[in-house]
Amino acid sequence: MSVTRAEYCVIACAEAWRDNGEVLASPMGLVPSVGARLARRTFAPDLLLTDGEALLIGPDGATEGWLPYRRHLTAVTGGRRHVMMGASQIDRFGNQNISCIGDWSRPRRQLLGMRGAPVNTLNNRTSYWIPRHSTRVFVERVDVVCGVGYDRAAAAGPSATRFHCLPRVVTDLAVLDFATPDHTMRLASVHPGVTPEQVRAATGFTLTIPAEVPFTREPTSRELELIRTVLDPKGLRDREVPDPAVPTPTGDGPARAGRGGDGGAAAHGSGR
Repeated sequence: MSVTRAEYCVIACAEAWRDNGEVLASPMGLVPSVGARLARRTFAPDLLLTDGEALLIGPDGATEGWLPYRRHLTAVTGGRRHVMMGASQIDRFGNQNISCIGDWSRPRRQLLGMRGAPVNTLNNRTSYWIPRHSTRVFVERVDVVCGVGYDRAAAAGPSATRFHCLPRVVTDLAVLDFATPDHTMRLASVHPGVTPEQVRAATGFTLTIPAEVPFTREPTSRELELIRTVLDPKGLRDREVPDPAVPTPTGDGPARAGRGGDGGAAAHGSGR
């Protein structure tokens, strides 16, 4: 059974919540939401899918409990939540911008604003979903810091690093993380049909690329059934991530996406 690029992205987003235990999952966007719901129905049954005052609904639609807003705020400030946000810009350390493009005092383009990004990144695990991987998004330096990256959290000291954690960045091309000695971005996997060189060219800073990069894991037949018939039967995921007709890897051993130079030079865009 062929797997679409959007479905690989759903799987990659779902994996962000693996082994998180009983935490609030706060996915923002269609593909992350499908991913979080898939995670709960399969390998992460303890996830609570709500954000704010809400009823807690089980996989079968039955009400399991109620989360008062005061309890939600307690969880948010105590590291008991894993958020997946978007990013208009993101740099090598994971600093994120969703506020504006250009000088903040006279921006060329106004975006969402800071919103909850600073609090999210300093108080909770925060991953990112970026449906269009390009040098306009992956920039050398963000114009405004909304979500706090590893370098700025470290500079601020223990009060900022207590719960600060950026597990992964999922895009339409790849999965990235910060598993390097200096917490700079690293290519963790590519989706089938994508090469490390394509990711390098679409990234506006020097990206750490291991000698061998695996493919993003395959969904199981059960996961595909849930995605297609239960979680997103209208196929809205394919509007967010159109399918470039990627091939499915074959063979008994782990799939490899090829070799890349460790920390090789990336193509640099304007970041606009």
